[in-house]
Amino acid sequence: MPLYDQFGREIPPRDVRRPDTRELAVATIRDRWSDYPSSGLTPQKLAAIFKEADQGDVRRQSELFEEMEEKDPHLASQFQIRKLAVQGLEYEVSPRGNDSTAKKIADFCDEVISGMEDWDDHILDFLDALAKGYSMHEILWDANGRENRIRGLRWVHSKKITFYNSLTPRVITEEHMMDGIDPPAFKFAYHRYKARSGYDTRAGILRVCGWMYLFKNYDIKDWVAFAEVYGMPLRVGRYEPGASPEDKRALITAIRSLGSDAAGIISKSTEIEFVEAQKYGSINVYEGLARFCDAQMSKAILGQTLTSEASGEGGSGSRALGEVHNEVRGDLVKADCKALAKTIRQQILRPLVGFNYGWDAPVPQFRFLCEESEDLKELADVYAKLWNIGFDVSQEHISERFQVPIRQESETPLSRQPQGGAPADQGQAATAAKRIAKDPVRNLADPDDGQLSIDDLADRLAAGGTELDPMLQPVVELVTKASSYEEIMEKLYGLYSDMDPEKFQELLHRASFAADLWGTLRARKEAGE
Repeated sequence: MPLYDQFGREIPPRDVRRPDTRELAVATIRDRWSDYPSSGLTPQKLAAIFKEADQGDVRRQSELFEEMEEKDPHLASQFQIRKLAVQGLEYEVSPRGNDSTAKKIADFCDEVISGMEDWDDHILDFLDALAKGYSMHEILWDANGRENRIRGLRWVHSKKITFYNSLTPRVITEEHMMDGIDPPAFKFAYHRYKARSGYDTRAGILRVCGWMYLFKNYDIKDWVAFAEVYGMPLRVGRYEPGASPEDKRALITAIRSLGSDAAGIISKSTEIEFVEAQKYGSINVYEGLARFCDAQMSKAILGQTLTSEASGEGGSGSRALGEVHNEVRGDLVKADCKALAKTIRQQILRPLVGFNYGWDAPVPQFRFLCEESEDLKELADVYAKLWNIGFDVSQEHISERFQVPIRQESETPLSRQPQGGAPADQGQAATAAKRIAKDPVRNLADPDDGQLSIDDLADRLAAGGTELDPMLQPVVELVTKASSYEEIMEKLYGLYSDMDPEKFQELLHRASFAADLWGTLRARKEAGE
């Protein structure tokens, strides 16, 4: 049966025998250099960068997206919220099957992943695909002949990936700086953010935010210039008509030292009219435009605005609407978890299992625990009702559902304590009643055990035990044979003389003595005696 990689390419048989232990995407000092495409960004320049990416050259687009997150605090905070929502979750590796082999494989994969101390950092790097559309990690293999383990992952910068003459990513190396190389089988893990259909180069959220980022840049630049001038009074120096050039220069120097640029000198015989901008409307237009751009980018990243801004898009947000918006963000988190878990299982766990146990071995399930917390008490009541009506539930299912491990044979069992005076089971109640009846003092050495015994004895008295059967037998026969309630009441008094209450009285005396003794022991225990 042929094998295929994550891009649908068939893998040659020789490539599935041993993992590739080479290090291909080696980072160099040059990788820190950047062309800083956001400097002097214009609509024409932004359009050209996007066109280059559409043709497969994503270098400038990657550098631009990196700068956008660095320069815009709003963008940085929104992506941080979405990434940390996944990074902060616990995960689990569960066997795909109930046999011992599947469990052994799952334990091995869990051990390898938990052995990576920087696993949380890798999760954050994988989620870089949200912004740029894709993220790639090189798998660093250790092959010692017996086991093939993953000793680590190395994040590959998005600008070191190219789509030159290819619809699938190619890795740029020192030997192939332009066209790159095809990723070898099971050597790279490639996570794609598929929020919509289309090519990987156009899939990133920052591609959507690019124009809002550009307009906000223009707006902020004009806003700062406006604030610099509008916030300072216009300083005017007046000089006599016969002032010398030196006096004029000294005057303008003194004025400029009071502030920057908003200064000038005129003659007293000259009149200038200064037209001020409207104080209302034009002052807030810059902030309004900036808020609008932020709101649009929040919609693109989080799907809503009320969880990122207290008042949404400038209006007053209600609590109910905010909860709805938070549910929208929750849907995105679940989708991110599901997509990333699929990448980890298919591109990390699958080769790890294949190289060690064979390619037909069951690959464990990987998932993030992103479900909302359940009311375990309510859930336990549901299972208890199902069990009471005879529904067959396995211990393994209950253990998995409540995350409570099943007791091993070598472990000490937990004693069952009844709730509300009810016995743990009828057998235990009968046993406790007999113990109390024979020797109540010996069985009340522990006050807690004494309470259990007393409760068991009370229930046994109410239910009618073996000690009461001879006395109650005539009553049972009377009720069975009687044709009416009046007949029972008429004959019941006549039965009293034929009944033997001595055993019942003896049992009540012992129970009363046991209760008094238990009360004394319990009081001493609470008093610390």
